Amino acid sequence: MHARQLPSFPKMASISMATFTGDHDVRSCSAVKCHTMEERSNLMNMMKLSIKVLIQSALSLGRTLDSDFPPLQQFFVVMEHCLKHGLKARKSFIGQNKSFFGPLELVEKLCPEASDIATSVKNLPELKTAVGRGRAWLYLALMQKKLADYLKVLLDHKHLLSEFYEPDALMMEEEGAVIVGLLVGLNVLDANLCLKGEDLDSQVGVIDFSLYLKDIQNSDDSKQDHGITAVLDQKHYVEELNRHLSCTVGDLQSKIDCLEKTNSKLQEELAAATDRIGSLQEEQQQLKHQNELIRERSEKSVEVTIQDTKIELDTYKQSRQGLDEMYSDVWKQLKEEKKIRMELEKELELQIGMKTEMEIAMKLLEKDTHEKQDTLVALRQQLEEVKAINLQMFHKSQNSESSLQQKKETISSFEGKTNQMMSTMKQMEERLQHAEQARQVAEGKNNKMKQEFGGRIETLQQQLSQVDNQCSILEKELKSEKEQRQTLQRELHQEKDTTSLLKTELQQMEGLKKELRKLQDEKQQLEKVCEEQEQALQEMGLHLSQSKLKMEDIKEVNKALKGHTWLKDDEATHCKQCEKDFSISRRKHHCRNCGDIFCNTCSSNELALPSYPKPVRVCDTCHTLLLQRCSSTAS
Repeated sequence: MHARQLPSFPKMASISMATFTGDHDVRSCSAVKCHTMEERSNLMNMMKLSIKVLIQSALSLGRTLDSDFPPLQQFFVVMEHCLKHGLKARKSFIGQNKSFFGPLELVEKLCPEASDIATSVKNLPELKTAVGRGRAWLYLALMQKKLADYLKVLLDHKHLLSEFYEPDALMMEEEGAVIVGLLVGLNVLDANLCLKGEDLDSQVGVIDFSLYLKDIQNSDDSKQDHGITAVLDQKHYVEELNRHLSCTVGDLQSKIDCLEKTNSKLQEELAAATDRIGSLQEEQQQLKHQNELIRERSEKSVEVTIQDTKIELDTYKQSRQGLDEMYSDVWKQLKEEKKIRMELEKELELQIGMKTEMEIAMKLLEKDTHEKQDTLVALRQQLEEVKAINLQMFHKSQNSESSLQQKKETISSFEGKTNQMMSTMKQMEERLQHAEQARQVAEGKNNKMKQEFGGRIETLQQQLSQVDNQCSILEKELKSEKEQRQTLQRELHQEKDTTSLLKTELQQMEGLKKELRKLQDEKQQLEKVCEEQEQALQEMGLHLSQSKLKMEDIKEVNKALKGHTWLKDDEATHCKQCEKDFSISRRKHHCRNCGDIFCNTCSSNELALPSYPKPVRVCDTCHTLLLQRCSSTAS
């Protein structure tokens, strides 16, 4: 596919630095609009030219682009002018500032893939101005081959761009979408741009028009090459058509053979189906006879079982009434005995409570005696200590005559204390005697209580044993009645099982009736299938005759197609499949199979053809046909 020439650039002479900067004095609204329109068109044409020269020079060299490549430098200069067009001046501490890096920072928020570019630009220590960061951002986006995608994301959110651009700016108008379409072509190129060591902050963006003036002289040579390649493409196209037609003839012959085989198979299946229908009719008659016999037997057995169940139900009802009466009497006796037992248990609990209270009182008395004994021991120890102190004082009185008076006073005080201690000792001994007397009295009472309650407890235990014996007798009687009741319930279950069996036999009878109906329906369906197969055979014969006619038509089409030629670029104004008009963003592409011209979306597939050594571009319809043909030949 040859690179299509971009539109001519008639307004080269009118470009000047005044149009880029836009510093003219505004006198009226109409003059301002005309001025901005001219600026946009001039920038648009410059962008087309710079992209065209960059692609052509890169393809002719056939290598990766460096930052020193002149067409690439000029492209970035033009791109910078386009992004600066219509920028609003932002106020800051230094003054008013116009920078195209502001809108580019929005891409990081709208497209998460661009976060790597933003972080790498911010981490570069050499960049100090917003202009330098914007240029570095453009370099990295071009190396990623996503410059067109990122700008398209910006144009889809024009409400955000309105904060940075005027309403009549190039990025806010339709020219911005056209520039994005042109930038898609740069995805073919490989760029290796080194940002370290370059002074992106202080570069001056001046457009060099000498590169674009040389391009006009080389256009004549490219036209001659274009004519030769068109003739070669036509030759390949005719060879491919011949090969396709021979393939279609072979496919049709194989289909005819398959149809003849299927016809013979269908006839054999028809004969087998007729035999099956006869055998099914015989089986149907036998099943009818068996159904009648089973029905008579089941009706007789059902009548006999119904009579037996009625008699057994009457006997069961009579026996159940007698059992219910017995059960109610026994239940009343049980309730009365339970009441008596509860009263006896309550009396026992009261007596046990009295006993526990007496035991607690005894324990308290024992504790008091122990405590008093402990106090007596402590008082005796204190007396011994006092005696030891008296002895020490007596020895000291012999040694020290000067302190005799003081010692006598202390001795008199200690004697008073000893008298008090002696009096307390006497009182404690009296209390001990009283406590021992109370203890003896309590032990006597306890023995009397034990003698009194011992007789009562024995009588109550005897009564309890009698009640337990009566309960065991009643429980045995209850068990025997429960066993009788369980036997009656088992007999009832057996009767229910017999009735359920009879019901299942009745349901089987109904199922046999349904099977009879199903067999009749299957017979009708088989008759319909036979009729449909006969109709299908007739239709197959018609298809065979039609396929022969199509073969003749294809041969005539083959003869007519041999005279077709390769469709020229000038003859096609719109895509043959989607019928959309061609433009700068929607380019023309030849299908190497049919020779027609399509857009990029309708001819994005590639397949290997016999007339081409490598896979070439093919339209969607040819792609599906060729794949079907390959699958049919493989099968």
